[in-house]
Amino acid sequence: MVDLKTNYLGLTLKNPLVPSASALSNKIDNIKKMEDAGASAVVLESLFEEQIRMDSEDFETGLEHGAESFAEALSYFPKPTEYRLGPEMYLEHVAKAKAAVKIPVIASLNGASVGGWTSYAKDIQKAGADALELNIYYIPTDLGLTGADVEQTYLDILKEVKKSVTIPVAVKLSPFFSNLGNMARRLDEAGADALVLFNRFYQPDINLESLEVEHSILWSTPQARRLPLRWIAILYGRLKAQLAATSGIHNAQDVIKMIMAGAQVTQLCSVLYKQGLDQIQHIEKELVRWMEEHEYESVQQMRGSLSQKNCPDPSAFERAQYMRALSIYKVG
Repeated sequence: MVDLKTNYLGLTLKNPLVPSASALSNKIDNIKKMEDAGASAVVLESLFEEQIRMDSEDFETGLEHGAESFAEALSYFPKPTEYRLGPEMYLEHVAKAKAAVKIPVIASLNGASVGGWTSYAKDIQKAGADALELNIYYIPTDLGLTGADVEQTYLDILKEVKKSVTIPVAVKLSPFFSNLGNMARRLDEAGADALVLFNRFYQPDINLESLEVEHSILWSTPQARRLPLRWIAILYGRLKAQLAATSGIHNAQDVIKMIMAGAQVTQLCSVLYKQGLDQIQHIEKELVRWMEEHEYESVQQMRGSLSQKNCPDPSAFERAQYMRALSIYKVG
């Protein structure tokens, strides 16, 4: 029997299949179903910085203040009632989830600026969370900000959160840095226990009939896995922080590739929305079948086997693969 166990954020998990932060986890019944389907842990839906900063009345005032000047601006912001869990309810949800399931519960904080809201992580720890995923969702629109300014914001947020808690902290980040490897190393040095690659920024559209901004979620496709696959393979073995893969993971083959690149766990989201929570069980069974057919005894044996850890010059390797790919397509 193959051994699927993996270690992530100081937690021994029975397999590398973890539902990522989403609205699927805002109901305790769903979290139970995830556990029953074989999930080894669950990342709860994110609590936002803006929710923590303001009480409900101030929050509503802040969202609507000045928006009447431009009718279109109203469509940019969600109504306060659209947030499923406020700060106090979120703490209750963490506690209820911990009481309802045996698998680890990882809370999620979503923020974009440095401030006192980060101390709320301490309350999340008291509520019983086994770990915390820090989702830094930051799109800089100030043209005066430098890349260094943006990077420092990430580091400062992480450091403030780490001051508040003793539980492990993972950082979920985007790939949009001039040197992602350097940023990963700096986050590692600042105390990140894991890096989750990558955050998917939601892309708005414009409705030409209503003249409003439309917010629609585009589910990931298996092709989306290639970006985290590349960077996990590059970073594996070069950081103390562990690596978690997310985006584009839809089947056992995607999971296997991420583990071979160096991931400790793989986070599932779009596939669970599209095919249901039972898909976790199907992916696990297919993972076991593939490992048995290819004579792998454990996930640990596979991990990092196709990373760039032992490559003497990763940059040259990347250039060579790029040139090789282009050479396949020749004009007839």
